Amino acid sequence: MLERITEQAKATRAVADVLANLSTAKKNELLLKMADKLEAACDYILQENQKDLATAHEKGISPSMMDRLRLTAERIHAMAEGVRQVAGLNDPIGEILSGKSLPNGLVVKKIRVPLGVIGMIYESRPNVTVDAIALCIKSGNAVILRGGSEAIHSNLAIVNSLLECLEECNLPKALVNFIDITDRQAVNIMLKLNKYIDVIIPRGGAGLIQTVIENSTIPVIETGVGVCHVFVDESADVDMAVKIVLNAKVSRPAVCNSAETLLVHKNIAEEFLPRIITELQNKQVRVQGCAQTTAYGDGIFPATDEEFSRENLDLILSIKVVEDIGEAMAHIARFGTKHSEAIVTKNYDNAKAFQKQVDAAVVFVNASTRFTDGFEFGFGAEIGISTQKLHARGPMGLPEMTSIKYIVDGDGQIR
Repeated sequence: MLERITEQAKATRAVADVLANLSTAKKNELLLKMADKLEAACDYILQENQKDLATAHEKGISPSMMDRLRLTAERIHAMAEGVRQVAGLNDPIGEILSGKSLPNGLVVKKIRVPLGVIGMIYESRPNVTVDAIALCIKSGNAVILRGGSEAIHSNLAIVNSLLECLEECNLPKALVNFIDITDRQAVNIMLKLNKYIDVIIPRGGAGLIQTVIENSTIPVIETGVGVCHVFVDESADVDMAVKIVLNAKVSRPAVCNSAETLLVHKNIAEEFLPRIITELQNKQVRVQGCAQTTAYGDGIFPATDEEFSRENLDLILSIKVVEDIGEAMAHIARFGTKHSEAIVTKNYDNAKAFQKQVDAAVVFVNASTRFTDGFEFGFGAEIGISTQKLHARGPMGLPEMTSIKYIVDGDGQIR
């Protein structure tokens, strides 16, 4: 296993410069071929996806996780359209970020260059395979993929289809390498290949990301774990708050930008909580809350610190009644994962204080946390949501998949 994975990484490193120096036109040509290939291979990909769904069903996977795994013709078409959109984005490679002439006559320019070889380790969602390949190609990065065992048939079908496009464009197939070994030990092997891989990006649950952080000898960009909060302030418009909370929790509960905790100012609790609890329970959400919350509805389960710190990725929402905005922000500081946080309020000062003081990649006022997304932000697509501060934070689009290089022109200067 060690030898096989090492050879894959070595092969990708050996050809990475081919993609790094490929023209924008050639990269776009490849991406458009890949979009067409996805649609042409739709029946084959769906057939393989059914194998993964059958296995997941046998294992008793939750409905929300099944939704992450499931592909449909519509989703494959959307994936293809996403690739076409990436082809239409500006190429960041070679972009001049700054430039200046020094007193000694040297001209110094700062430009964008690819990171090199990106290792992606991810779970469940086959669309991540397509997103990662498209974004890496456009940003000039070779990529090594290791998807979760639960999506192995779907991922292999997608990768095998897209590799045909590399051959058609006379490009090395090793520019996109997929590790098809489902043994978890494959991840630990990959994390030690710092000689060949420049950066690791994990996408998945807290367990996966923690494993990567603790074991990698390669720089890691943390993504994805989202214990996201919505705070309903005392001045909030109740109708607006109901819509935002329902969207943040129910629209797609198994994604990292869905809300896991609702914080409610004590002065609006009596008006707001009975209504939102009923609405949530009508949507089959398991409502769990603090002692004060239980007074505002039936069938509410108790919530302890363990519940408030958990990313459920399911139809589960924890509720806490707070004294004021200060307690709400303190709760977020303690339990949040620096992903996405929202306040619903009519109070301008509270809105600005929340945005300034809450430490998260994205902080919303009067909007759902579900908007934390590269496409929604106008980036075209994303490789993930970074919850750290180096070197990228928030939705990672093409610019965040680059490093920088200084190029210096002189005419004989010596020091």
